[in-house]
Amino acid sequence: MDIALTVLGIVTPVFLLASTGFVWARSGYDYPTEFVTRLSMTLAVPCLIFTALMQTQIDPAALTALSLAALAAYAVVIAASWALVWATGLDRAAYVAPLAFGNTGNLGLPLALFAFGDTGLGLAVVVFAVMAILTFTVGLWLVAGGASPGRVLREPMLWATVLGGVFLAMGWQTPEWATRSLSLVGQLAIPLMLITLGVAVARLKPGRIGRAIWLSAAKLALGIAAGAVAGRALGLEPVAFGVLVLQMATPVAVTSYLLAERYDADPDAVAGLVMVSTVMAVATLPITLLFLL
Repeated sequence: MDIALTVLGIVTPVFLLASTGFVWARSGYDYPTEFVTRLSMTLAVPCLIFTALMQTQIDPAALTALSLAALAAYAVVIAASWALVWATGLDRAAYVAPLAFGNTGNLGLPLALFAFGDTGLGLAVVVFAVMAILTFTVGLWLVAGGASPGRVLREPMLWATVLGGVFLAMGWQTPEWATRSLSLVGQLAIPLMLITLGVAVARLKPGRIGRAIWLSAAKLALGIAAGAVAGRALGLEPVAFGVLVLQMATPVAVTSYLLAERYDADPDAVAGLVMVSTVMAVATLPITLLFLL
């Protein structure tokens, strides 16, 4: 009973904020998604990543091991997703990237924070950064037939991760006034991302719901299995292992829908995957946490 109440306390704020965004959009109120997303991804999230890494007490070697484990897990998931799509005759451009990349930002970061504290957040931003880089290289190549390394190099999240890692490794700290300012801006990230997730789901026009159900289940199974195997193989500590598996268990990222919409890769089908996997996450993420805590 105690562990169930703990899990409930972790997931309730996450889904409550996402539900707020969903109800807001369904009520017809204006929500400038493009502006809020740009604000989050270019300012709030980089500040969150930098301060989380700078202030964490994690051994840099542990972060390196987690980075390698995340890369290995995503390599397995991408290969398995490609094989699944090929075996079922589905469109590679539409389905491989959504099956491979989860919502490690909007859902993964707050869940890791609430489940594992500041240490969990510091670890989760590493997995999130790995996923973001892969999305705009491998993921973009899968959807559009061409990667965008230039776009990756222009991402503030990448440089926040690199700079945060340098500060962590060297034991540096920014002046107190700067740390407080950056932390205050970073605190915008989690509520903004969760509310924006709810708004995005409310605005989706899903298609092929039946197919989306079994593909969402397959994505969940592949993600958990790949995260667990990679984590064990690289000997991750319990918290790092839990964060990796939790991040790999997140539902289809809204970014996958945005890429599908931009490159006309069956966006309605991808929207169905986002919506169905997100709804399924209401049940599956608490169960996953029960085994990780």
